[in-house]
Amino acid sequence: MDGGGSTDMTLAFELEALKALADPTVVFNDARQWTEYVGVVSEKPTYVVTNFTRKHRVRQDFFSGPRGVKESLENVKRQFDTDRHVFVGTSEEDRALAEETGWEYLPLEQASEAAGGTLAGDEEEADPFESETRDDWP
Repeated sequence: MDGGGSTDMTLAFELEALKALADPTVVFNDARQWTEYVGVVSEKPTYVVTNFTRKHRVRQDFFSGPRGVKESLENVKRQFDTDRHVFVGTSEEDRALAEETGWEYLPLEQASEAAGGTLAGDEEEADPFESETRDDWP
């Protein structure tokens, strides 16, 4: 049965990609609406990922553990049998890893747009009057 929704997808964020987001929590939670499994992979030690996800209250379905990104992507692909496996990254290296492991590569900019998020670096270009987080405005 095909409902036409693309929820049968596993989405992996490279830790650096999440760190580049102004609000990783929003993007991560939004991704949950249209994916089955969401997680974080990184070359960094486990505690670095865990500290980041705890701080941002990101609930991940999987993470890389002590393995590197390549091994993590291979393991996740084996464990989570969804129609699509999408890897969100920030570099050519990430793109190459995705190709090597049979994942679709999604540059962070596109993932962020899809989720309606903003990148941390975009903030100064934003119109200050569009923001509803003004403390002193009635």
